[in-house]
Amino acid sequence: MSADLLDLTVGELLEELAEPGPVPAGGSAAAFGAAMAAALVAMAARATSDWEEAGPCAAQALALRARLQPLARADAEAYANALRALDDRGDDFELGRALDQAAALPLAIAEGAADVAELAAHVSDRCDGRVRGDALAAAALAGGAALAASRLVEINLATKPDDERSRRAQEAAARAARAATRAVEG
Repeated sequence: MSADLLDLTVGELLEELAEPGPVPAGGSAAAFGAAMAAALVAMAARATSDWEEAGPCAAQALALRARLQPLARADAEAYANALRALDDRGDDFELGRALDQAAALPLAIAEGAADVAELAAHVSDRCDGRVRGDALAAAALAGGAALAASRLVEINLATKPDDERSRRAQEAAARAARAATRAVEG
């Protein structure tokens, strides 16, 4: 990773994602996807002037975006640290810590993305019809981000599927999928 992900233009970020190196990768993409979905939810809420909940929903969407955006960089750093620890084959405690962090960040991304998907479904039912498609896109985007991040938790843990973090990640992905379906079918 040659630069701080949060300082890149969209084009530069896409170039970084396309590079053959290990980071940034799926976790960063999921975090940015969920953050973009949150921005779309905020826009849809703000564009609906005759809805009493528009302001609070926009504020919640912006808070979710602020929570998700830095997770893109943190996930890339944690994954790079885990790969270094695996390559070093040194201290088992340090390896365990690195792998734990590499699973914790995609879990936070999955749970944040699920929150965005649920908020998008709520907003899509109530927003101005001219921006309903944007709220629907946000729900679908957040649902995909939650699913991707939940699978990364399982991969990064490299443990049994009954691990508590795997269960929480799966629940977040399922919650996001239900919200996206509700939004689209609503």
